[in-house]
Amino acid sequence: MDYHLKPIGKTCAEGGEPLEPETVCYSVLVEREGGLLRLDFCEADWPGLPHDAIAQWRCQVPREGSSGPQPLDPDGLMRYFEQLAEDPGEDREKLRYVVALLLLQKRRLKLEGSRAVSGAEVLEFSGRLGEGTFEVTDCRLVPEEIERLQDQLNEQLQREWN
Repeated sequence: MDYHLKPIGKTCAEGGEPLEPETVCYSVLVEREGGLLRLDFCEADWPGLPHDAIAQWRCQVPREGSSGPQPLDPDGLMRYFEQLAEDPGEDREKLRYVVALLLLQKRRLKLEGSRAVSGAEVLEFSGRLGEGTFEVTDCRLVPEEIERLQDQLNEQLQREWN
């Protein structure tokens, strides 16, 4: 199954006001009527994570006409994802979950399904270039933890790729 997510919206999904450039925005992916829908919220109107959220991330609204950040190299990110599996630990599993969602967004991983294991949901991914099956625990992260992991991922990628 391919996922095509729209870019950041122009208005807040909660209050309807314009999303101002260079301000904090919360984006959420939800499933509605059999499809995936991206909702973007300004920081002031962020109502919290909806009960039907599949993914959530914090970002900055880009300036109009800006080229934005350089795109992530999906193959490099895939190698990092595989390295995270070799170093077990709760924090690494959470980071691996965030990277898996990025790779799903980049269409480098494909979601094959999910299953319950010991009360937790395990997402099953396959690589687009024939890599085997990857199992990633759905960590159900709170927004503060997602922000911390995003910062950690940005630091790690800056060190390794620059």
